Amino acid sequence: MEYKQIQELIKTINKSNISELCIEEGDFKIIIKQELAAPAQYVSMPQMSMPVQQAAPQPAAAPAPQASAPAADKPAAPAAASNTTTIKSPMIGTFYRSPSPDKPVFVNVGDEIKAGQVLCIIEAMKLFNEIESEVSGRLVKVVADDSSPVEYDQPLFIIEPM
Repeated sequence: MEYKQIQELIKTINKSNISELCIEEGDFKIIIKQELAAPAQYVSMPQMSMPVQQAAPQPAAAPAPQASAPAADKPAAPAAASNTTTIKSPMIGTFYRSPSPDKPVFVNVGDEIKAGQVLCIIEAMKLFNEIESEVSGRLVKVVADDSSPVEYDQPLFIIEPM
C-alpha cells in the first residue's frame, strides 16, 4: 500500500464514525484505530482557546470609534476572500512547519509556492502527513502555530495565487 493511499484512509476515517479499520494485502497489514470519544474532548479544547485569541483583538478595537472598527473589518474580509486561497487542514493532528526540530521550515512568508509543494507536516496517530499546496502563488501568512494542535478544516496558510 502506498503512502498516499494510507493518507486517504486516515482522512476518510477522520471524517467518519469508523472506530477501527484493518487492511491486509499479502504480508502487509495496517490497523487504523480512532477513539470516538477522545477526539471530541481534544477538539473542544482548542476551540475554547481560539475564541479567546479572536476575542482579544476585539476589545482592543472597542476603544476606537465605532465607525472605524467595522470599516477595519470590512476591507480585510473582501481582500482575503477575493485574491487569496486558504490552505486548510485535511485532518485533526499536530501542525509542524519543519520536518524535524533541527531542520529549517518548509516555507516562509513571502516565498513563492508551487502546486504540490510541501508546506507543513501534520502528525496524526503517530503518522506524519505532508500537506501540499493546492495552488501556485506567494505565501502571505502562516495562520497556525508550530507544534500546536489543529482541527479538520482549520486554516493553516494563506496564499496569493500568481
